[in-house]
Amino acid sequence: MKDTYRTISKPSEEVLFKEKNSKFFGFAFPVTSEEEAKSCIEELKKKHHQARHWCYAWQMGKEEGEVHFRANDDGEPSNSAGMPLYGQIQSFDVTDILVVVVRYFGGVKLGVGGLIQAYKTAAQMALENSPIVERTVNKKFRIKFDYPEMNIVMRIIKENNLEIIKQELALDCAIFISVRKKDAEEIFEKFDSVYKVEITRTEV
Repeated sequence: MKDTYRTISKPSEEVLFKEKNSKFFGFAFPVTSEEEAKSCIEELKKKHHQARHWCYAWQMGKEEGEVHFRANDDGEPSNSAGMPLYGQIQSFDVTDILVVVVRYFGGVKLGVGGLIQAYKTAAQMALENSPIVERTVNKKFRIKFDYPEMNIVMRIIKENNLEIIKQELALDCAIFISVRKKDAEEIFEKFDSVYKVEITRTEV
């Protein structure tokens, strides 16, 4: 069961590919929602407001069955821009990522084959300039308990090196933890077997 994925840790440097007077600026951004992707594209449209096309592709999701993507040609001939960008995302085996290539038209038409090659090259350059990292797929749990059970809960967390995301410590206590997918079932059972401790899955 695969519980790791590759993504980028921060936006890439701006790259430039030139072909027959046309300029293709390539960018890559780490994103986890469509809203985030839209925001990045809007920022690039402001920065490169005189460009002709802002083509993009993104992929999000870390687990089989959950991965979704979008590719946009933004006025270029069908499948000449967005899909070549998406092809590079697949080639670099990365997810939770947006790749954008901004084109300034240079007055000479490149033809569909030329466009595909130019967009592919700019996307490849952007990804080559991106810090790619491997991360684990994690499950999140909410552990609910009364104050007297604090010691045993904290002991299990410490013994298993679990990451605490958030704590709500009052008379009724709740701790939110993140657990690597392959260990999730075992950790769930450890807490579930403790009297007066309640553990549930959460998206927090």
